[in-house]
Amino acid sequence: MQLSCPMPKFDFDVITLGHGSGGLLTHRLLQTGVFDVFKNDLLDQQHDGASFELHGQVAFSTDSYVISPIFFPGGNIGDLAVNGTVNDLAMCGAEAKYLSLAFIIEEGFTMEEFWKVLVSIKEAANKANIKIVTGDTKVVEKGKGDKIFINTSGIGIIHPKAKIHHNNIEAGDSIIVSGNIATHGIAIMSLRKGLEFETSIESDTTNLNHTIIDLIEKFGNNIKFLRDPTRGGVASVLNEIAELTQLGFAIDQKLIPVDEQVDGACEMLGLDPLYVANEGLFMAVVKNDIANDFLSALQQQPCGTNAAIIGTVTSDHPGKVILKSRIGGKRVVNYLTGEQLPRIC
Repeated sequence: MQLSCPMPKFDFDVITLGHGSGGLLTHRLLQTGVFDVFKNDLLDQQHDGASFELHGQVAFSTDSYVISPIFFPGGNIGDLAVNGTVNDLAMCGAEAKYLSLAFIIEEGFTMEEFWKVLVSIKEAANKANIKIVTGDTKVVEKGKGDKIFINTSGIGIIHPKAKIHHNNIEAGDSIIVSGNIATHGIAIMSLRKGLEFETSIESDTTNLNHTIIDLIEKFGNNIKFLRDPTRGGVASVLNEIAELTQLGFAIDQKLIPVDEQVDGACEMLGLDPLYVANEGLFMAVVKNDIANDFLSALQQQPCGTNAAIIGTVTSDHPGKVILKSRIGGKRVVNYLTGEQLPRIC
């Protein structure tokens, strides 16, 4: 990983329990690392919290990241933590503004790896145009964690044209996915012990907020619903909204975009791409009248090149998701049962 910020000289090569004591080592770690890297007017106050003004309807989201391994093709736990929360806000129709950042670090975690995570967080935050304004650092004994866990909470301002809610969905609406599905999950699986296989697949982790705000500006409340299909994949999102709305969701397997390598890996591992996690992907339910224009606008965005309309909302089979297979048969797509692979995000 090529670092955009040179690593400073730390007192230790690894994180020690003293770095979580609240004393001198904690102070040096924060001053030399965190505060310098994420420097901004609000964080520079170095208070127990951040003080700021907000104008408009507010969205708030929080998430924790425990992915293993922490470095993977296309990203690491740092940029994943920023992108994940920024995207959750975007799915509410909100422009991300402020982020809290909390680390739980295992004793023995190297300073070099910690620095790589910090730099990736900074770069992801800059790309998403969000400020890190408060946070926390804790250190646990060796064997009580797994290198590093991260929690992020975000606040954003909802776009005045956004009316994102499952209650807005009606029969006849179109279902759109913003790109190739299952890429993130397969990128992680390719590194897992016992599952390693040769592949050039990289995680799709990225921020979606700029794209979403552009689409809301263009299409307003004709965008009925947005969701990023992370754990549980596309199938779980569709089941959630089918259950909430008691409408039917009909999707066509031939229309669902999947990278050829990802599709082959899923077949080899016995996985259905519909259930595999994504991190730089979103699903939209939009009014049918604007579906083609929405798709065309989305395909002009870097994250939407492979976007596709994959199905429609129907009054038939209420509360169920029905897939039309490549050979023309139909089957019910249920919730994911159990866990395909833990610690995926």
